[in-house]
Amino acid sequence: MSAVVSSAVDARRSRVRLFIVTMLFLVTTVNYADRATLSIAGPALSKELHLDPVAMGYIFSAFGWSYVAAQVPGGWLLDRYGSRIVYAFSIIVWSIFTVMQGWIGFFNGAAAVTVLFALRFLVGIAEAPSFPANARIVAAWFPGNERGTASAFFNSGQYFATVLFAPLMGWIAHAYGWRYVFFVMGGLGIIMGMVWLKTIYGPKEHPGINEAEFDYIKEGGALVDLDAPKDDLKHERAPDSGPKWGHIRQLLGNRMMLGVYIGQYCINTLTYFFLTWFPVYLVKERGLSILQAGFVATLPALCGFIGGVLGGVISDAILRKTSSLTLARKIPIVGGMLLSMSIIACNYVDGQALVVGFMALAFFGKGIGALGWAVVSDTSPKEAGGVSGGLFNTFGNLSSITTPIVIGYILAATGSFNGALVFVGANALVAAIAYLVIVGKIERVVLKPSS
Repeated sequence: MSAVVSSAVDARRSRVRLFIVTMLFLVTTVNYADRATLSIAGPALSKELHLDPVAMGYIFSAFGWSYVAAQVPGGWLLDRYGSRIVYAFSIIVWSIFTVMQGWIGFFNGAAAVTVLFALRFLVGIAEAPSFPANARIVAAWFPGNERGTASAFFNSGQYFATVLFAPLMGWIAHAYGWRYVFFVMGGLGIIMGMVWLKTIYGPKEHPGINEAEFDYIKEGGALVDLDAPKDDLKHERAPDSGPKWGHIRQLLGNRMMLGVYIGQYCINTLTYFFLTWFPVYLVKERGLSILQAGFVATLPALCGFIGGVLGGVISDAILRKTSSLTLARKIPIVGGMLLSMSIIACNYVDGQALVVGFMALAFFGKGIGALGWAVVSDTSPKEAGGVSGGLFNTFGNLSSITTPIVIGYILAATGSFNGALVFVGANALVAAIAYLVIVGKIERVVLKPSS
């Protein structure tokens, strides 16, 4: 009888949260596609502008410098003004700067390099609030036993971006020239920003949610008040609300969070190899054309996407079975990172099929282990959720600076990607060790009162 009643409740319950996470997935897909525009356009662009590997490494890193620097300010804006408006502004602005990168063809020599670096720098600033906002929205809309799957699903947009857009961008660069890659992807992002404003609301304001779904997510631990209007929260969103410097110090001094930060830095090393140097690797080291590289890149990306979704499903299944958040998050992360070390095997095979196969295996593992944002949703204190996500993304995306530069110097010194792949694989090992040795028990951080 109770099963019948439960089934009836489920039938009456709306599914707005599924639409919300789908929108997060789509926005994340566009986000990563815009980050990857330079990697697809890179071979032709570097040839036209006569850039060596070190110069390309620094240009690839331009996004990372500002993205990292703007994480905590971006998180503060989210905590102060809410996810919906800040995120919409972020999407539209980064897309405008993406369009503008297509105009660097009007410049020559050092001026072109300077303008390109500056525009990539501005894209980084504009994108800074995106992933902390994703984590806040998942925390507000999803109960704890669905949060791993939801976080893994939106995070898998980074792989789907390559599956969907790498062939498209490769074809555009081949047929129309590299400039149009920026024009098309930036225009798509502007449209996405407009759609976001029309469709995204918090649980208390969304017109499509019913009482059964609201009660279900709230009773399951969703922070439904996170972005509620100030009038509803009264003192919680007072004019002087927002995270304090003491909160930041406490987060930085927490051993569990330190291990998570180190792990995310190393995990993102794989991400930024894929977003920056991977197409160049296929063209320069493996002899493919730009068009071929765009299509070949889809298989590792597709495997990363499948691994990303599967990692969330596995994590939530372990949580339901064991009720241990620590086991549920650590098992996929550690296992996935160990599997990602297979990228080093590419140095020991010659056939293109084997190279792509090992890359696909590495990114499948990376997808399974990419549960950092689920951990952020699990552990962030309510009063500083945006800043917690910002700190996490700050440390994680230091790799967006170091990875392209280190690989650029390795290429300049050795003329080969062999050392670069060892560097990437070693970071996967360090990520696994960080979660095994440093993180300890995964639980929500409780902050002491701070002025």
